[in-house]
Amino acid sequence: MKKVLFTAVAVSLLLAGLSSAAEAASLISGKRLEVNVDPDKVAAETAALWKQFGGWCAIAEWHPSIKSCEESKDGDTVYRMLTLEDGGKIKEKLVGQSDISYRYQIVESPLPVKNYEAQFSIVPDDDDLDEVNIVWAATYDAADGKEDKDARKTIDGIFGAGIENIAEVLGDKAVDDD
Repeated sequence: MKKVLFTAVAVSLLLAGLSSAAEAASLISGKRLEVNVDPDKVAAETAALWKQFGGWCAIAEWHPSIKSCEESKDGDTVYRMLTLEDGGKIKEKLVGQSDISYRYQIVESPLPVKNYEAQFSIVPDDDDLDEVNIVWAATYDAADGKEDKDARKTIDGIFGAGIENIAEVLGDKAVDDD
């Protein structure tokens, strides 16, 4: 049931938050982690989780493949340059944000994707008052000359490694969905 619920949550986030990319992109990936919280302190615990994992360059602290993150600006546009452990670089553009989420697009990367737009968010669970969901979801297409299955495997692997590492950092607070 929780896996079906995840699909509904991920698709809802994608359709609501990534509508411009969803119109152009044909592939969807998403990962979610449920985190146990005190039901009387959901807002405070959500804010604390966001402070720990949600900053624009915080990804370098929790994703095992990211060696560093450098933020830059060009006028009002905010970018981040991710340097991967293998030396590769990914340039991403911030396209929207709130207190508990941000949306971004890949501008340049060695990944086998194009038309990539993603959202990272930390939101209270709708049906479990003692849980918060950390959700990372994206729409994209395979890059020219690349297969859909290769693009999906790459993005699913990136999301999986990041969410699994967050679960390890959180320890017992992370809910095992399997």
